[in-house]
Amino acid sequence: MKNPRKTQKLKRTIANYVTINKREYLIISILFIIGLLAGVLFINNIKEEQYNNLSNYINKFVEGFKNIENIDYFTLLKESITKNLQTTALICFFGTTVIGLPVVFGVIIYRGFCLGYTISTCISVLGMGKGLAFVCSNLLLHNLILIPALIAIAVSGFKLYKTIIKDKKRENIKFEIIRHLAFSCIVSIFIVIASVVEIFISNNLLKGIIKYF
Repeated sequence: MKNPRKTQKLKRTIANYVTINKREYLIISILFIIGLLAGVLFINNIKEEQYNNLSNYINKFVEGFKNIENIDYFTLLKESITKNLQTTALICFFGTTVIGLPVVFGVIIYRGFCLGYTISTCISVLGMGKGLAFVCSNLLLHNLILIPALIAIAVSGFKLYKTIIKDKKRENIKFEIIRHLAFSCIVSIFIVIASVVEIFISNNLLKGIIKYF
């Protein structure tokens, strides 16, 4: 059984961390939203030939997914974890360097762009009803875990950057680097959980919904 006190303490710790770093969270979240909106708008400005290629790809994916009887969950899980942890490692590593902060911002914007682009494309090709059903079943759940986790690591890197710029004491900087790496490792657990949700829950939700397309 879960210990209610420990759960409440964890919630308070997370809430306090977000409150203390609300400015950094706001900046990183805005960057993600900018990427998301750019992805949504991008689909409206692509050439007809590109749109037709995307439409064919999505329709083939839907038809192919309908006919899949056995999903190789563990291969997909391995690929998802590898991909997500590579992104995590990229944000974590560049967050430890002063010149790497623009890369961290770029990764967050790119993740927002990819999500916005995918959502917009699915709705545009499949229609509002089917598109939203596809997005909610296949993209929503794991991204509710994945995106906040990536943003949290980016914020940690942002904090480290500010420490390196403002505090010239080597020991303080060393402590912040260790804190950042440890924090990133802890958050990586949620990244793995997001992959598990994506493969074992989102895929099965999609499999149940897609037969009605």
